[in-house]
Amino acid sequence: MPSGNQIKMIKKKKFLKEYHIEKEELKRTGMKWDELNAIYDHYCQLEGQLKRIGKDFVNDYLYDIERAGIHSYRYRTKQPGHLIEKIIRKKQMTPDPYQYIDRTNYWKYMTDLIGIRVFFLYREDWIYFHKYITTVFENDPSIYVKDRGRDFDEDPSHCYIAERPKVYRRNGDTRIYDEKLIDIKSDGIYRSLHYIIKYKGYYVEIQGRTLFEEGWSEIDHDIVYPYFQDDEMLTDFSTLLNRLAGMADEMSSYFRRIKDMKMESAEKAEKAEKEEKAYKAEKTEKTEKAEKSEKSESLSKADKVTKKASKKEKEAQKSE
Repeated sequence: MPSGNQIKMIKKKKFLKEYHIEKEELKRTGMKWDELNAIYDHYCQLEGQLKRIGKDFVNDYLYDIERAGIHSYRYRTKQPGHLIEKIIRKKQMTPDPYQYIDRTNYWKYMTDLIGIRVFFLYREDWIYFHKYITTVFENDPSIYVKDRGRDFDEDPSHCYIAERPKVYRRNGDTRIYDEKLIDIKSDGIYRSLHYIIKYKGYYVEIQGRTLFEEGWSEIDHDIVYPYFQDDEMLTDFSTLLNRLAGMADEMSSYFRRIKDMKMESAEKAEKAEKEEKAYKAEKTEKTEKAEKSEKSESLSKADKVTKKASKKEKEAQKSE
């Protein structure tokens, strides 16, 4: 764990204003500001190590994008201020999922301190990445984490999938996911695959989505989430953009199916053409052989006739 002498502090008033948090919301968490400051300070010292772990992960498992079954990827570590904001907002929930969180264990509760996004050109390509990631990491339901504080595996060498993979999809989307492999959630407009992996002592959250879904997500996050989720006009525009992104994905998949059909048709035509050429060549060869054989037979008969005539001529000459 990190250690250092220089303590990093956040100013309460400035923080609450920057992250649109009311004093009453902070009070409802039941946490002292000093404890949140201690988490902030500890995380600032830990962040460098997490960045190295994130880099190790992508180098070991995602750098070869063809092997991983993805188009591209990017990764980040959570910003210290966003960590404190998330703790405050999550502790408003009932029941409180972070009831026992403090400076000594917050990394056990926060699964997205290291965040990775993998991208697909086509939505249905998710299955290639799913098969890959569940092959290279242990995926045993018996060791899925249920209580983040109690079930945390302290062994940094034990790397495994810590929660059942899940996908968020929108009602009306093409049904391409297998619920035997992944939990399917359809209660919103958000679209993304989620994997939580325990790696080198910390959790890594992997989100998987198409390039169009990522475009919508980035714009929504920049404009709407988390401070304007109650703004009707902005959420309406975000919902419209989300629908357009979904339509773009559907069209992309349709384009690929058309291309595949055309390629299949072209391959069949090429195969038929080759078979026809082979058939014609075989037929020509047989015809040539037959003609050659017939010619040879004719020559043989003519030769016999000639020899027979020559023999008779010689016999006639002898008689004379």
